[in-house]
Amino acid sequence: MASTACIPPAPAPGDAVGLRDRARGALLGLAVGDALGAPAENMKPSQIRARWGRITGYVADRPAGTDDTEYAIFSGLLLARHGAGLTQAHVETAWHEWIADREEGPFRGAGFSERGTLENLRRGLAAPISAQHRHAWSDGLAMRAAPHGVFAAGRPAESARLAAIDGSVSHEGEGIYGGQAVAAGVAAAMAGASTVAVVASALAVVPDDSWTARCLRRALTAAHRGERAVRSAVVIGGYPWTDLAPEAVALAFGAYAAADGDFTDSVLTAVNMGRDADTTAAVAGALAGATRGIDAIPADWARAIGPARGTCLPSMAGHHVLQVADLLTRAAREAPPDAGSAETAGSTGNTGKPPGEPSVTARAAARVGP
Repeated sequence: MASTACIPPAPAPGDAVGLRDRARGALLGLAVGDALGAPAENMKPSQIRARWGRITGYVADRPAGTDDTEYAIFSGLLLARHGAGLTQAHVETAWHEWIADREEGPFRGAGFSERGTLENLRRGLAAPISAQHRHAWSDGLAMRAAPHGVFAAGRPAESARLAAIDGSVSHEGEGIYGGQAVAAGVAAAMAGASTVAVVASALAVVPDDSWTARCLRRALTAAHRGERAVRSAVVIGGYPWTDLAPEAVALAFGAYAAADGDFTDSVLTAVNMGRDADTTAAVAGALAGATRGIDAIPADWARAIGPARGTCLPSMAGHHVLQVADLLTRAAREAPPDAGSAETAGSTGNTGKPPGEPSVTARAAARVGP
């Protein structure tokens, strides 16, 4: 059973400008966090200190987003195309069209969960069987879940529904819960929720007895004691893999809560904790960017983020996270008030819209898609 929390209301219609700023802050914040955290990925805090001291900015010569940013763009374009009517079939088709049936970049499809998914899809296995591999618990959905929160601003439950549909091709169980938590947190932040309410919104959409929920609660409890306390409360000592969704998502929310939503502190806290630092910093950046808006992102950090290079997903090359944020903002504005809601559409996301009549934004997303 999911935990209960006070879910912040949807933003007022007059907050359109603010929503765009928050949407751009969320996705640019994700890309900035990804680029800042990439050099520290899979490192311990002691190793980070020995190499750089405390990371306070970019340490790479050419900072850029990694698979986290490119998969977030992938999910964002897919969601802008289909909106609340997103289905499992749409997601599976996109994985084939944009990833599985194309030549891959040097990252070869990204992490373990993506590799397992691509192997299953290429063997002819359809969703949700395609998600039955050894790494379905990874943070691969969490890293691409922020666009769902941007689209469903102020509606954490709806964002979690969409994230679960997106994740059904590649993840199961805790991997789905991690993505839902991120989507719901971003959706709450997009409505101007407090830091505590953002975390509560994430907890409200995952089972109360799940590993994800337990880690989130531990991270929030430790947040007031700072970075070391959050890491100690969440990280499983001695476990070699750093992309566990419950751990990575909790570290990201813990960094965000410890910084009380401040963008710079949220992201740098996540980076300096190490582990899956690009993903934890990307998620913390999405949460803080949605909370504070694009102007909270340091200008020199923002300027470094250009169009995706397609290093992992060649089909995403040339797309910019700000373009995706604007597409999602327009798509949300065009959607009917009850489109895709759990009460009216069920788990399939059927909006009742006649097939073959995409919105203006859906057509735009189709044009900019790969």
